[in-house]
Amino acid sequence: MQPTIKILQPKKLVGLSLKMSLVKNLTGRLWGQFGPRIREIQNRVSEDKISMQVCPPDYYAKFSPTTEFTKWAAVEVSSYDILPEGLQTFDLHGGLYAVFDYKGSSADTSIFQYIFTDWLPKSGYVVDDRPHFEILGPKYKNNDPNSEEEIWIPVREK
Repeated sequence: MQPTIKILQPKKLVGLSLKMSLVKNLTGRLWGQFGPRIREIQNRVSEDKISMQVCPPDYYAKFSPTTEFTKWAAVEVSSYDILPEGLQTFDLHGGLYAVFDYKGSSADTSIFQYIFTDWLPKSGYVVDDRPHFEILGPKYKNNDPNSEEEIWIPVREK
């Protein structure tokens, strides 16, 4: 599977975040809290949902499944003018990304093993210290083998 290399334009996000690790995965709880609130958000630019990871510096260089990162459940908005109480904002800065069109269950982590242990070392890129995210569009179905999503990995040239 080969990605498309894209330049992301900055995005304004509204959502909720939680600190977690791969061992202490709270993704279900996060989306359970955020999902019912999506309809409160005005100025959405699309129906897409964004699942984003903000990792500490050197997260991948010193990888451990117990290292905490911040996970976001969010949507993109055109402005922060109207913000529902209790929701947070995040400015996702632009930059270079490797975008993988993934089809399969979100519970299957082998795509990330492929990206970080196979594709990335053989590419002309290294992972960059910016948020990673998945765009969950209309064809996304949680834990379904026929689900489709875009996986965005921040990269920079070697």
